[in-house]
Amino acid sequence: MPYIISGIIDRFEDKLAVIKTTEDTEILWPIKNLPDDLLAGDSVTITLSNDKDGTQDKTELAKNMLNDILNVQETNSGE
Repeated sequence: MPYIISGIIDRFEDKLAVIKTTEDTEILWPIKNLPDDLLAGDSVTITLSNDKDGTQDKTELAKNMLNDILNVQETNSGE
């Protein structure tokens, strides 16, 4: 289930947008990752969700890499 954060673009500082949430928290967000037409005072929503497939893919990749490393070390130590 996604978590939705609502806020307002408060201001821009250097290469960051400062988003004030409804919980009165500030989030710093790279301007390059925002739509071009946003201005200070505009409302935004940020949706966070768990990418279980992506996490599983990365875990599988890490296991495969580790197994490859261990197999190479076993081969080298057995020579």
